[in-house]
Amino acid sequence: MRMKFLALALAGAFVSGGAAHAATEIVFWHSMEGALGDQVKDLVKEFNESQSDYEVKATYKGSYGESMNAGIAAFRGGNAPDILQVFEVGTATMMHAAGAIKPIQEMSEEVDDPIDPDDFLGAVASYYSSSEGKLISMPFNSSTPVFYYNKDLFEEAGLDPDSPPKTWEEVAEAGKKLRDSGAKCGYTTSWPAWVQLETFGAWHNIPYATEDNGFGGLDARLQIDQPLYVQHMDFLADMSEDGTFSYGGRGDDANSLFTSGKCGMFTGSSGNRANIIKTGDFEFGTSSLPYHDDQEGAPQNSIIGGASLWVFAKKSDDVYKGVTSFFKFLSSPEKSAQWHQQTGYVPVTKAGYEETKDAGYYDENPGSDVAVKQLDATTTEFSRGVRLGYLPQIRDAEEGVMEDIFSGKIGAEEGLKKMVKRSNELLERFQKSVK
Repeated sequence: MRMKFLALALAGAFVSGGAAHAATEIVFWHSMEGALGDQVKDLVKEFNESQSDYEVKATYKGSYGESMNAGIAAFRGGNAPDILQVFEVGTATMMHAAGAIKPIQEMSEEVDDPIDPDDFLGAVASYYSSSEGKLISMPFNSSTPVFYYNKDLFEEAGLDPDSPPKTWEEVAEAGKKLRDSGAKCGYTTSWPAWVQLETFGAWHNIPYATEDNGFGGLDARLQIDQPLYVQHMDFLADMSEDGTFSYGGRGDDANSLFTSGKCGMFTGSSGNRANIIKTGDFEFGTSSLPYHDDQEGAPQNSIIGGASLWVFAKKSDDVYKGVTSFFKFLSSPEKSAQWHQQTGYVPVTKAGYEETKDAGYYDENPGSDVAVKQLDATTTEFSRGVRLGYLPQIRDAEEGVMEDIFSGKIGAEEGLKKMVKRSNELLERFQKSVK
């Protein structure tokens, strides 16, 4: 009897193992490391435990650039993952990877479980949609630039800690008071090209590039040599000269100037919030981006950063059903709110925002809803975002010239014309590469 019992137990184990392996595997490559990577692991684990038909296997594949290159190479080699996380500046490249991508709204409709773009915040859905309004990729970790300020330094400078600057003129005036009170830095910014050019254009409702900032076609070319951009670069150069603006470097290099307590004011990603709370030894506030109040129509809306999830073509219907199920899980009110509250990224869905608001999170964490309010607007042809090929290289070219403008080596008008020339050469190369 003992041997018979063991045989039956082993048989049951094999049957159980066979049932477990019957789940359709979904391969997901991402670029979230550290605490953010832990959050991704938790979400994947929760999804896998919530049902038995699909098993998502998440793998960290390096930085955004590294993972995108790995995904494209894998597709060419016939071994692409099912889902790939791609930063927003790679959107045009992914869209024009002929035959490589399965648009997510089309995918979800084909498996009779449609994903509705109206469920998402306006600026988020708009950026990741086709000209027909169909979602191409899945909004996931979206951020936008916001204005942070050090309340402790404000009080020391005689500024009202509950009344942050709303216009650029007010930023300049606050910068002078901070400087005079002994603060090492009045104002700084991270991601200069994203914040001071791309988002600046959308926030002031002026074009960054032709063809609706690239959404309308591959022959888009930069238009940042217009008067308001010249005015703004001159404005920042003047602040730099009088010591109220400190250029902190490219990308997110300037973050530490604020978290260290040196700078009184800072524009950077809304995703910085958790890090400021963790590392900053001061009370801070979060407010909307400054604007030039002599520009009609400003402020409009800010644009998104972060990344979205792309699905590769040539997968089975079962995989597409599983991917759709996973995306519906991520965009549920509960999970969208959870991701937002635990990471600092915006809740990409309207329901996620309402869930967070109803839970009292924004009342308990003042300013944490600024990013949502900036994004939740009806976008215009100029404020939808920027969708251009070689955008990472364009940002590099822009920031190299901005450094010369802020240091006084070149005038704003000449510098912006140089940016346009270099960037348009890159755009011409991209256009030729995809035709």
